[in-house]
Amino acid sequence: MNRIVRPRIACSGCEAFTQASLPSRPIERGRPGPGLLAHVLVSKYADHLPLYRQSQIFEREGHDLDRSTLADWVGKSTTLLEPLADAIGRHVLAGQAIFADDTPVKMLTPGTGKTATARLWAYGRDERPWNGDAPPASWYRFSPDRKGQHPKDHLVCYRGWMHADGYSGFEDLYRSSDIHEVACMAHVRRKFVDVHRAQGSAIADEAIRRIAQLYAVEKEARGSPPDRRVEIRQAKAAPIVDGLESWLHEQLPTISGKAPLAVAIRYGLTRMKRLRPYLNHGFLELDTDVVEQPLSQSFCGFGGLSLQAATMAAQAASACATSSSSR
Repeated sequence: MNRIVRPRIACSGCEAFTQASLPSRPIERGRPGPGLLAHVLVSKYADHLPLYRQSQIFEREGHDLDRSTLADWVGKSTTLLEPLADAIGRHVLAGQAIFADDTPVKMLTPGTGKTATARLWAYGRDERPWNGDAPPASWYRFSPDRKGQHPKDHLVCYRGWMHADGYSGFEDLYRSSDIHEVACMAHVRRKFVDVHRAQGSAIADEAIRRIAQLYAVEKEARGSPPDRRVEIRQAKAAPIVDGLESWLHEQLPTISGKAPLAVAIRYGLTRMKRLRPYLNHGFLELDTDVVEQPLSQSFCGFGGLSLQAATMAAQAASACATSSSSR
């Protein structure tokens, strides 16, 4: 516990007095210091420890901190973090290549007893695979639905390459010619993995094996400068991509058009053309794992909250996750 002493000095002539000011606090007239607030935020957003459990932990230590008090601290702290989150967003969008992904969030719709599906969007910048100078960072945004207008608003000032899945809402961004798409091989692979797990398909297994060869090339190229990465990819990855695409074309007519395997093959063929830019640009990557893994780890659901409360909570979580995940 910190004890603050504020000397009060009176004037013997006019009876006026003055007192030393209170130290600056993150929350005006609030009790918590920056260390305690940081502990609460990290516990909630990094360690996924709900506020009611934190309240119970504090109570065991002899401190009466109600969940509503902690919630108020979180809300006011995230407001303080918004300028930092905005600065990180500008840093992410200054990159020549970014990674984009989103995840659904279930929220209660007031008066209906039903849930609505909102979205959390992640945009990442990571130049470590080719030894870039910029530090890695992730920028999170929240929207109440998955309309394509939201990423358009998020990326209105961005110019460059974007690694993403096949979400149709991104198409308007690509048509503007300001943003160039790089498809994600992890999404292609995932569809074959699902088929192989469900059916034990030999064709799906072969597709997975061929894709694994591309990742082996990436492992070799990781850490090299962009020019060298292009040389390695052109020599070793390009023939694998060509062979995979031709082989998928050969397999498709042999399968029922409605079969899950056929769906996986058509998706793969659709994405192959948009994947090829990574072969010619050493600062591009093979997939979007840079944002997919942190996105799945950074947010717990808001299913028990109303739409309004969950919107506020998700916006706060976006600011907190942006500030804590960028290093």
